[in-house]
Amino acid sequence: MNITWALLMMALGGVGVQHNAHEADVAAALQSAMNPTIAAQHTANPDTSQNTAGGNAAAPSPGATPGTEASPGTTADAAIHADPQPDAPKVKGIYVTAYSAGGSRMETLLNLLDKTELNSMVIDIKDDAGYITYKTDNAELQQLGHPQPFIGDINKLMERLKKHDVYPIARIVVFKDSVLAKKKPELSFVNQNGTVWTNKGGDSFVNPYNQDVWKYNVEIAKEAAKLGFKEIQFDYVRFPEGFEKRADTLKYTKSSRPRVEIISDFVKYAKSELGPLGVRVSVDIFGYAASVPAAEGIGQDFVKISKNVDVISPMVYPSHYSTGWFDVKDPDKDPYATIKGSMVDTLKKLDPLGSYKPVIRPWIQDFTASWLGSGHYIKYGKQQVEDQIRALKEKNIDEFLLWNANNRYTSGVDYEK
Repeated sequence: MNITWALLMMALGGVGVQHNAHEADVAAALQSAMNPTIAAQHTANPDTSQNTAGGNAAAPSPGATPGTEASPGTTADAAIHADPQPDAPKVKGIYVTAYSAGGSRMETLLNLLDKTELNSMVIDIKDDAGYITYKTDNAELQQLGHPQPFIGDINKLMERLKKHDVYPIARIVVFKDSVLAKKKPELSFVNQNGTVWTNKGGDSFVNPYNQDVWKYNVEIAKEAAKLGFKEIQFDYVRFPEGFEKRADTLKYTKSSRPRVEIISDFVKYAKSELGPLGVRVSVDIFGYAASVPAAEGIGQDFVKISKNVDVISPMVYPSHYSTGWFDVKDPDKDPYATIKGSMVDTLKKLDPLGSYKPVIRPWIQDFTASWLGSGHYIKYGKQQVEDQIRALKEKNIDEFLLWNANNRYTSGVDYEK
């Protein structure tokens, strides 16, 4: 199918988003992928109140300085790309909210892992609103964040995961952060009237150009590593959806570097800071990003991000592809063909990276997309989950993550299908 036409149909509303952890306007993000590059401009007559450290601060770490990306093969680059966990297991995991992790549902989820081939949990440590989901003694995190006791005893949780031999992954939502934007408007995007910008859902983002934002999120990640998490999964590693339409009207600190470079710089910085701690770094990214040119508007380039992480997790839910993708009339109704098509595109993008190619660990669908409307979706259960796993296996992808926003996963699935 013609990619531009497919993108246009998706931008016109062909995609519903059940992935509550990725509640961004997918259609707007797709529109960003269709638009030509809009490079960030120097701020004219910058408002001194916006001229924070993020706009011109010294680089947080050697090898991660914006504008000085090392060439492949250099010593610094090799160090950054070394896998800190070469003996990590083949991860087959599930998403777990902080509420589930700290509540009664955790027993059911642990039982699921105990009785199946599943071996990992991706747990919210900083959620979609920007809340740190447990109480921390870290003064900096207390100042910038708003820690909540969703997970009542984080140390007890880590002990529980270890007892059940669960590979723990900490999910950190990075640039979508209403909590920090409200506390520190100068770290966010501000309207001409002085209010903090929000998207259609009422969510605010913080500014990827600002290195204080980088440091804050990496500090959360470092604490997660000290707690015992083996991997840090960054989500919302991008500018707000449709940002190219408002880039020149909002007030925020920025530099001359393009948005795709800023996002990849952040990822590289995070990896350089976290790798020495022995934890892996992974990033969630729209599944369609493997099938289209770089989404310049939101700053996501599939290859640039992938070459700087240990694990890349494209969200390839069949329900998120519209009519015609991969020559499938209704992608949600043919999970096998949709997943296989998405992996063909993913491998085509990433195989040329050679030794820089990360582990590919897709998010797959364990929910029913009824919002697609009668005739365009099917009820997802054992067969549909297994079909997705089979498609991955046929492309030699043997790791995956299951998404269900309510953490209610299908029983009886053969995860080794």
